[in-house]
Amino acid sequence: LIALVTVLSLGLPRAAGAQASVAISPDAEGVTRAARDYLEGFYEGDSTKIVRSISPTVVKYGYYVPKGDSTYHGEAMTFAEMLDYVRKVKARGRPVPADAPRQVVALEVLDQVAAAKVVAWWGTDFLHLARIDGRWMITQVIWQSPPANGP
Repeated sequence: LIALVTVLSLGLPRAAGAQASVAISPDAEGVTRAARDYLEGFYEGDSTKIVRSISPTVVKYGYYVPKGDSTYHGEAMTFAEMLDYVRKVKARGRPVPADAPRQVVALEVLDQVAAAKVVAWWGTDFLHLARIDGRWMITQVIWQSPPANGP
């Protein structure tokens, strides 16, 4: 038991240190900025942020439970549909409430690819990003609406 506790305690500082180094690296900042642009683009209706953060070849697919239903349904969204959506948000002129969820987390950052998580009013999105021409761009998104029974 003492050996197990010792091994576990020796591993914890390294894991915590690795996470901290990801959070402050320039690459992690670029990944976080792209994920934040994605969230803010949809919240603010800002197509500039969408274009800056999302590859036109993006694949986005999500699962939601429609009102009056109890099962998840899937739906794809193309890059063009994303731009159309954010333009409609801008045209409505109704900002997302200040207390709407705005969580952005870089989950893993390598030198060419990365993963991030975004929590928004519509649910949780997991993003895959790639470094394209020196910029972090979102290439894949899978999301779901908030779980009926909570997280």
